[in-house]
Amino acid sequence: MPTLTIHQRLDALLPKLQDTRLLSNRGIGNEIGFYIFDYDAEYEPLVHEYIEGLKSQLINPPSGVIFLEVNLYRTILEILQERKLLGRAFELEANKGNAALAKTIAPLVRPEQVITHIQKQLQGDEQLVLMTGVGASWPLVRSHTILNNLHPILDKIPLVMFFPGSYDGHELRLFNTFKDDNYYRAFPLIPHNYVYEY
Repeated sequence: MPTLTIHQRLDALLPKLQDTRLLSNRGIGNEIGFYIFDYDAEYEPLVHEYIEGLKSQLINPPSGVIFLEVNLYRTILEILQERKLLGRAFELEANKGNAALAKTIAPLVRPEQVITHIQKQLQGDEQLVLMTGVGASWPLVRSHTILNNLHPILDKIPLVMFFPGSYDGHELRLFNTFKDDNYYRAFPLIPHNYVYEY
Protein backbone atom coordinates (compact mmCIF):
# COMPACT_ATOMS: atom_id res chain seq x y z
CA MET A 1 0.00 0.00 0.00
CA PRO A 2 1.51 3.39 -0.96
CA THR A 3 2.52 5.89 1.70
CA LEU A 4 0.53 9.11 1.73
CA THR A 5 2.19 12.50 1.54
CA ILE A 6 1.71 14.97 4.38
CA HIS A 7 -0.67 16.94 2.15
CA GLN A 8 -2.82 13.87 1.49
CA ARG A 9 -2.93 13.06 5.19
CA LEU A 10 -3.87 16.64 6.07
CA ASP A 11 -6.61 16.61 3.43
CA ALA A 12 -8.05 13.50 5.09
CA LEU A 13 -8.28 15.24 8.48
CA LEU A 14 -11.47 17.28 8.09
CA PRO A 15 -13.70 14.41 6.93
CA LYS A 16 -12.26 12.20 9.67
CA LEU A 17 -12.86 14.80 12.39
CA GLN A 18 -16.43 15.38 11.17
CA ASP A 19 -17.20 11.65 11.14
CA THR A 20 -19.99 10.85 13.60
CA ARG A 21 -18.32 7.54 14.47
CA LEU A 22 -15.24 9.39 15.71
CA LEU A 23 -17.26 12.08 17.49
CA SER A 24 -19.41 9.52 19.30
CA ASN A 25 -16.49 7.17 20.10
CA ARG A 26 -18.17 4.36 18.18
CA GLY A 27 -16.28 1.56 16.52
CA ILE A 28 -13.32 1.34 18.88
CA GLY A 29 -14.54 -1.29 21.32
CA ASN A 30 -14.09 -0.42 24.95
CA GLU A 31 -11.09 1.80 24.30
CA ILE A 32 -10.97 5.51 25.01
CA GLY A 33 -11.16 7.62 21.85
CA PHE A 34 -7.63 9.00 21.87
CA TYR A 35 -6.01 9.48 18.47
CA ILE A 36 -2.59 10.63 17.34
CA PHE A 37 -1.83 12.44 14.11
CA ASP A 38 1.93 12.02 13.76
CA TYR A 39 4.09 13.88 11.26
CA ASP A 40 7.73 14.73 10.65
CA ALA A 41 8.77 17.77 12.70
CA GLU A 42 9.95 19.51 9.54
CA TYR A 43 6.26 19.90 8.65
CA GLU A 44 5.41 21.73 11.90
CA PRO A 45 4.75 25.10 10.17
CA LEU A 46 2.57 23.43 7.53
CA VAL A 47 0.60 21.43 10.11
CA HIS A 48 0.17 24.52 12.31
CA GLU A 49 -1.17 26.52 9.37
CA TYR A 50 -3.49 23.69 8.38
CA ILE A 51 -4.85 23.33 11.93
CA GLU A 52 -5.69 27.06 12.00
CA GLY A 53 -7.82 26.65 8.86
CA LEU A 54 -9.24 23.37 10.09
CA LYS A 55 -10.53 24.97 13.29
CA SER A 56 -12.68 27.46 11.38
CA GLN A 57 -13.97 24.70 9.09
CA LEU A 58 -14.89 22.52 12.07
CA ILE A 59 -16.81 25.18 13.95
CA ASN A 60 -18.79 26.51 10.98
CA PRO A 61 -21.80 24.82 9.38
CA PRO A 62 -22.41 22.28 8.06
CA SER A 63 -20.25 20.39 10.55
CA GLY A 64 -20.61 22.67 13.57
CA VAL A 65 -18.29 20.56 15.74
CA ILE A 66 -17.81 21.97 19.23
CA PHE A 67 -14.16 21.49 20.12
CA LEU A 68 -11.52 22.65 22.55
CA GLU A 69 -7.95 23.24 21.44
CA VAL A 70 -5.41 22.52 24.15
CA ASN A 71 -2.02 23.91 23.21
CA LEU A 72 0.41 22.36 25.70
CA TYR A 73 2.99 25.12 25.24
CA ARG A 74 0.41 27.85 25.86
CA THR A 75 -0.82 25.88 28.85
CA ILE A 76 2.68 25.99 30.37
CA LEU A 77 2.86 29.75 29.77
CA GLU A 78 -0.58 30.26 31.34
CA ILE A 79 0.38 28.22 34.42
CA LEU A 80 3.55 30.31 34.84
CA GLN A 81 1.57 33.52 34.29
CA GLU A 82 -0.99 32.53 36.94
CA ARG A 83 1.87 32.01 39.39
CA LYS A 84 3.44 35.34 38.36
CA LEU A 85 6.58 33.54 37.17
CA LEU A 86 6.45 34.06 33.42
CA GLY A 87 8.72 37.13 33.36
CA ARG A 88 11.29 35.43 35.54
CA ALA A 89 11.16 32.34 33.34
CA PHE A 90 11.98 34.42 30.26
CA GLU A 91 14.85 36.11 32.14
CA LEU A 92 16.22 32.76 33.25
CA GLU A 93 16.08 31.44 29.69
CA ALA A 94 17.87 34.53 28.35
CA ASN A 95 20.58 34.47 31.04
CA LYS A 96 21.15 30.76 31.67
CA GLY A 97 19.71 28.95 28.64
CA ASN A 98 17.03 26.36 27.93
CA ALA A 99 18.50 23.59 30.09
CA ALA A 100 18.49 25.77 33.23
CA LEU A 101 14.97 26.94 32.43
CA ALA A 102 13.70 23.39 31.97
CA LYS A 103 15.31 22.22 35.22
CA THR A 104 13.90 25.15 37.18
CA ILE A 105 10.33 25.23 35.93
CA ALA A 106 9.67 21.51 35.40
CA PRO A 107 8.49 21.12 39.02
CA LEU A 108 6.10 24.05 38.48
CA VAL A 109 4.32 22.43 35.55
CA ARG A 110 3.79 18.91 36.82
CA PRO A 111 1.29 16.75 34.92
CA GLU A 112 -1.36 17.20 37.64
CA GLN A 113 -1.20 20.97 37.18
CA VAL A 114 -1.48 20.68 33.41
CA ILE A 115 -4.47 18.33 33.75
CA THR A 116 -6.17 20.68 36.22
CA HIS A 117 -5.62 23.57 33.82
CA ILE A 118 -7.17 21.55 30.97
CA GLN A 119 -10.13 20.57 33.16
CA LYS A 120 -10.84 24.24 33.88
CA GLN A 121 -11.10 24.90 30.14
CA LEU A 122 -13.70 22.20 29.51
CA GLN A 123 -17.22 23.60 29.22
CA GLY A 124 -19.01 20.25 29.12
CA ASP A 125 -20.42 20.49 25.60
CA GLU A 126 -17.25 19.65 23.66
CA GLN A 127 -17.47 16.94 21.04
CA LEU A 128 -13.72 16.89 20.40
CA VAL A 129 -10.41 17.97 21.96
CA LEU A 130 -7.49 18.94 19.72
CA MET A 131 -4.10 18.86 21.42
CA THR A 132 -1.33 20.94 19.86
CA GLY A 133 1.97 22.44 21.03
CA VAL A 134 3.45 19.04 21.92
CA GLY A 135 6.89 19.69 20.44
CA ALA A 136 7.19 23.20 21.87
CA SER A 137 6.31 21.98 25.36
CA TRP A 138 9.03 19.30 25.45
CA PRO A 139 10.91 18.48 27.72
CA LEU A 140 8.72 20.16 30.35
CA VAL A 141 5.65 18.11 29.51
CA ARG A 142 5.75 14.52 28.29
CA SER A 143 2.88 13.69 25.98
CA HIS A 144 2.37 10.09 27.16
CA THR A 145 2.04 11.30 30.76
CA ILE A 146 -0.59 13.87 29.78
CA LEU A 147 -2.51 11.28 27.77
CA ASN A 148 -2.47 8.78 30.63
CA ASN A 149 -3.71 11.40 33.08
CA LEU A 150 -6.48 12.58 30.75
CA HIS A 151 -8.14 9.14 30.49
CA PRO A 152 -10.53 9.62 33.42
CA ILE A 153 -11.39 13.18 32.36
CA LEU A 154 -11.97 12.61 28.66
CA ASP A 155 -13.51 9.16 28.75
CA LYS A 156 -16.46 10.26 26.59
CA ILE A 157 -14.80 12.94 24.42
CA PRO A 158 -12.42 11.97 21.61
CA LEU A 159 -9.00 13.60 21.70
CA VAL A 160 -6.66 14.13 18.76
CA MET A 161 -3.02 14.86 19.57
CA PHE A 162 -0.92 16.43 16.82
CA PHE A 163 2.47 14.83 17.39
CA PRO A 164 5.71 16.00 15.69
CA GLY A 165 7.38 12.64 15.48
CA SER A 166 6.25 9.09 14.94
CA TYR A 167 3.67 6.83 16.53
CA ASP A 168 3.36 3.20 15.47
CA GLY A 169 0.46 2.30 17.75
CA HIS A 170 2.83 1.37 20.58
CA GLU A 171 5.69 3.83 20.82
CA LEU A 172 5.84 7.63 20.69
CA ARG A 173 9.07 9.09 19.28
CA LEU A 174 9.16 12.86 19.57
CA PHE A 175 10.93 14.45 16.58
CA ASN A 176 11.54 10.84 15.45
CA THR A 177 14.42 10.85 17.94
CA PHE A 178 13.37 10.93 21.59
CA LYS A 179 11.43 7.96 22.85
CA ASP A 180 8.63 9.54 24.87
CA ASP A 181 7.45 6.18 26.18
CA ASN A 182 5.33 3.25 25.20
CA TYR A 183 1.69 4.20 24.85
CA TYR A 184 -0.83 1.61 23.75
CA ARG A 185 -4.19 3.29 24.21
CA ALA A 186 -4.27 5.69 21.27
CA PHE A 187 -5.05 4.99 17.65
CA PRO A 188 -3.24 6.51 14.69
CA LEU A 189 -5.78 9.01 13.30
CA ILE A 190 -4.62 9.04 9.68
CA PRO A 191 -2.05 6.26 9.19
CA HIS A 192 0.62 6.88 6.60
CA ASN A 193 -0.98 4.23 4.38
CA TYR A 194 -4.56 5.40 5.08
CA VAL A 195 -7.28 4.82 2.50
CA TYR A 196 -10.26 7.14 2.70
CA GLU A 197 -13.44 7.62 0.73
CA TYR A 198 -15.38 10.79 -0.02
